Amino acid sequence: NHEVMMRGTFANIRLQNAMRPETQGGVTKIMPQGTDTTIYEAGMHYQTQGTPLVILAGKEYGTGSSRDWAAKGTRLLGVKAVIAESFERIHRSNLIGMGVLALEFTGGESWKSLSLRGDETFDLAGIQALKPRAKVTLTIRRADGTTTTTQVLTRIDMDEEMAYFNNDGILSYVLRQLAV
Repeated sequence: NHEVMMRGTFANIRLQNAMRPETQGGVTKIMPQGTDTTIYEAGMHYQTQGTPLVILAGKEYGTGSSRDWAAKGTRLLGVKAVIAESFERIHRSNLIGMGVLALEFTGGESWKSLSLRGDETFDLAGIQALKPRAKVTLTIRRADGTTTTTQVLTRIDMDEEMAYFNNDGILSYVLRQLAV
């Protein structure tokens, strides 16, 4: 059942969401209102609004969640990209296999050094002509109207992964190959 899988995604009691630093577990805020909710409910809310989601993460993102259902749950919640300091190897591959763009901060930057709070919106320039391990421009639009621009590294490492991502995930890629 997809709903059970999505509700279980990001539900670990040790999860620490910086948008809700006073709590642990699968909780977040709906922005810009700041309404407290579960990650599942927030994902469903943003999907009804047509808002794609981005996860900002620290080092070794995905450690302990390398099973493919963790990446599938991420995708089903409406996450289109994860921007992290680094990735756990298998989880990075699984994200791409589900059509979720894996990006890494560069030059020692992180969500903390960029003072990201969760109320920003993001634009990525150059993803239409994406190539493995290419740098793309991330524009961060802050709630106060200011913008910051930085470079992030595409963690699509191989041409085969690029084909999966361009086809919205490995399942769509395989089905399109069978239809040819």
